[in-house]
Amino acid sequence: MAADTLPYTVLEGHGVRLEPYDPAHLPGLTAALGREEVFAGGWGGGPAGACTGEAFAAWLPTYLPLGRAHVYTVLTVPSIEAPAADAEPTIIGTTTILDLTPATESAHIGYTAYTPDVWGTDVNPACKLLLLTHLFEHGYGRVKLQADVRNARSRAGIEKLGAQFEGVARRDAPRADGSWRDGAVYAITVDDWPAVRAGLERRLGATA
Repeated sequence: MAADTLPYTVLEGHGVRLEPYDPAHLPGLTAALGREEVFAGGWGGGPAGACTGEAFAAWLPTYLPLGRAHVYTVLTVPSIEAPAADAEPTIIGTTTILDLTPATESAHIGYTAYTPDVWGTDVNPACKLLLLTHLFEHGYGRVKLQADVRNARSRAGIEKLGAQFEGVARRDAPRADGSWRDGAVYAITVDDWPAVRAGLERRLGATA
């Protein structure tokens, strides 16, 4: 049975909001992601592609698969207890649902990057819980995640989600320095989903 048409809509919960990309988000994304540390692990083609300021703002729309995928801007959503000065949502990153193939019930979550200020926090598990719930509730049965084999931080984050390592796709994408990356491929299937969801909910509940 084919998966349903996936709505491209706002997803919100667990302190984050995922909004469909809008050009108005670009200044916030530039401030959050136009930093050498973000590129260091392999995002955006790796360290050789690092750029900041106006150069980053010109480059990002050419890098993200706009018009071909569900590209999201990630924002924090302050709690009702937050001080008034911190009450506005803040752009902290981006993530994408791509390679949507309803006939085989498969999809891919990728192009994910967050400002270093939120690394190691609940942001990534919260975003993944929203995205995975969205996909599995609309009939998807397999969600791929992958990272440059050199990107130990991203790979550790994927593994902590409960995704299963499936192997290495050799020479799967060019890096900014002209070399070719090998991609470490992971997946979460509908059979894995109950345990993965419970694990994410425990992680988020423990720090609520």
